[in-house]
Amino acid sequence: MSTTPLSSGRSPFHKNFYVANTMEIFERLAWYGFFTLSSLYMTSPVSQGGLGLNDQERGFLQGMIPFLLYLLPVITGALADRYGYRRMFLIAFCIMCPAYFLLGQVHGFWSFCAAFLAVAIGAACFKPVVVGTIGRTTDDSNRGLGFGVFYTMVNVGGFLGPLVAGYVRAISWDMVFIMSSFWILLNFIPAIFLYKDGDHHEGGADQRGLRQVLLETQEVLGNGRLALLVVPAIIGIMIAAKGGISYSQYFMAMAGWLGINLVWSALNKSGRQQHWYQQGICIGNAQFVIYLLIMTGFWTIYNQLFITLPLYIRDFVDTTDLVLLIGKLSPSAVNFLASVNVEQLTTVLPGLAAKLGPFADTKLLEQLRLELVNYKVMPPLEQLQSGLQALHAGQISAAQLAANWSQAYRQVNPEYIVNLDFGVVVLLQIAISTYVQRWKALPVLVIGTLVLSLSLWMAGLSNALLFGGVSVSMAVFVFALGEMIASPKSQEYVAAIAPKRKTAMFMGYYFVSMALGNLFAGLLSGWSYTVLARQMHQPMLMWSLFGGIGVITSVALLVFNLRLKTVQSFTVAA
Repeated sequence: MSTTPLSSGRSPFHKNFYVANTMEIFERLAWYGFFTLSSLYMTSPVSQGGLGLNDQERGFLQGMIPFLLYLLPVITGALADRYGYRRMFLIAFCIMCPAYFLLGQVHGFWSFCAAFLAVAIGAACFKPVVVGTIGRTTDDSNRGLGFGVFYTMVNVGGFLGPLVAGYVRAISWDMVFIMSSFWILLNFIPAIFLYKDGDHHEGGADQRGLRQVLLETQEVLGNGRLALLVVPAIIGIMIAAKGGISYSQYFMAMAGWLGINLVWSALNKSGRQQHWYQQGICIGNAQFVIYLLIMTGFWTIYNQLFITLPLYIRDFVDTTDLVLLIGKLSPSAVNFLASVNVEQLTTVLPGLAAKLGPFADTKLLEQLRLELVNYKVMPPLEQLQSGLQALHAGQISAAQLAANWSQAYRQVNPEYIVNLDFGVVVLLQIAISTYVQRWKALPVLVIGTLVLSLSLWMAGLSNALLFGGVSVSMAVFVFALGEMIASPKSQEYVAAIAPKRKTAMFMGYYFVSMALGNLFAGLLSGWSYTVLARQMHQPMLMWSLFGGIGVITSVALLVFNLRLKTVQSFTVAA
């Protein structure tokens, strides 16, 4: 289908472009409405409507499921090209709509894991199709603007989703999942009545089959023998994260597995190789694979905004200063941003008072504080002790104590502070991208990654500062700046190092770094939050770990780029 250029020389967007962006907003409303609150939901006590999981179980789920979500589009994208985008949209919504609802209905670890996996499969069906539609419905005259609009729509959904979800979770956790299911249900309307397959700009679908996808995987990433080495290692670390084996057992097993593979490759190094398992381990495009591994560090720290920061704010950051500031600016906004369910708080206080009794030590008080923060209040330890002991002695009623604490020590919902990131991106991304486009991708990517690391250290310091709420909000703002600087440039750099005429294919496999980043983000979050933050009471160590990963990633990018330039210069000279 041809288009008539506008007077500005820019082609108009096709109808499917607007339909796809609309569906992207609703899909992001559903995903971020759930995912931004997922850490809080999974670790909240059952008495408050949560799952009551520990942080290692949470980290396992938040690592494994998004890992699969970002890997599967390699397959689902090929299926969409073969069988049609509209059909794949409908399949995605048929999976996601009931899966989101089921997330709120199941209460066991494995049943929740199954529902979460279904959400991921549906999202993996949706993701390559909506991006593919944007690509098909734009051309050289408007592609940059088209993807800019699309990225903005992603963040519009990311901004509004947690706002709505945070509001309805004050009613019940079930409403969070009902709303996510509802957003997906709305997407059936444009998919059925407005989206038209084959009605795009020129340059129709490629007809790659799964065999071709696997051949491309060998060319870009590596052969089957490499997969045989890596896949068991990934499965093993998931088992270790769940507690099935210890990490020492895992590393011993992987050392043995690596040795077996190296010996097998050496034995089959010469001679005619009939089968894939007789081949030596072979990496596809080594430079690209190294870049993906380095960028895994970037996505590992990036995802902490969604999976670790909400818990950290809930458990360790006193946002009373932010409540007072909001109250001065807009008193009516306090009840929305820092809502407390007084009835639930009233119900739980007698049990906490009974645990405390007339005598208490600091360790017990800290345990009770970590239970109480699930109800969105954070009294100082001395006030916690005196209040619960007065309740235990019958000097004050549970209802009166709950009312007092809900006014004096209420906390801003963590999801609203995290949501500041989306709001800043929506407002400033175009301006930031315009400003940094004059520089090469690598230096900007390094600077953006270092800014992310700085923001994580700022978040860690907010635990010890007097104005904790304001300081952690500033950390999120700085994080958004780092994200806007680095994230677009990370993909631009792929175009710079990919072989000519294969840039699009390499861009597709770039998502492998995001998959691995999500995996390690979840696993590291679960371990570090359990051991460093809660057991050792040193959350700053946890944030230093993540900040250090960001610094190492930046240094690795610099070394990689220097090495790449050296190799290219040698090749040209030769």
